[in-house]
Amino acid sequence: MNRNISGGTVSDPKCSERLTRDNAALLLIDHQVGLYSGIVDIPLAELKHNVVALTKAAQVLGLPIVATTTATDSMWGPMIPELAAALPADLAVPDRTTVNAWDDPRVAEAVRATGRTKLLIAGISTEVCLAFAALSTTAEGFDAYAVIDAAGTFSQTKREAGLLRMQKSGITPIDYSTAIVEILGDNADPLAGEVYAALDMSFVVLVGQIAQGLTKSSGEAG
Repeated sequence: MNRNISGGTVSDPKCSERLTRDNAALLLIDHQVGLYSGIVDIPLAELKHNVVALTKAAQVLGLPIVATTTATDSMWGPMIPELAAALPADLAVPDRTTVNAWDDPRVAEAVRATGRTKLLIAGISTEVCLAFAALSTTAEGFDAYAVIDAAGTFSQTKREAGLLRMQKSGITPIDYSTAIVEILGDNADPLAGEVYAALDMSFVVLVGQIAQGLTKSSGEAG
């Protein structure tokens, strides 16, 4: 039987069922100042941009968001301010002691309460905070998507080991903008402009500026 890279069969529902506004939720784990200080596999500015853009676009599309931190007072410091500012003001963010976010009942119950079956997960670090939660939620029956460019870790070896472990366990790697565009589904959607603005992809901005320039030129020529 044909298998995909993560080990699932091509006939598995998780390999063919699309991400939608009705089945997806976003789980953000430990995007904290202290942990960011050790990231080496992705530029920090890019990482911050991607997780903030993912969070903003998810809100435009109405996705439930669950966020958590760990040991903010004793070890890893507060959530990065850019992400804290992008989250809903009334969102409860439980601070845990558990290494695996799923071992904290508040986090697990918040995810279950979304009623969604597919989880976009972004965490620091990739091989621990992201991978452990993805493995646990997969074991419970969720379809976990590891948002790789909204995650980071402390060496390339850790990144590669974490990715391999997740793929072997049926977890789907994805990037932040592809996940959101799949959920958007149609560029004619009334929310499309706001979604792309939230994603803040530089080439999209350039294309939009070119299109506006061409439209203006055509109007002047007419």
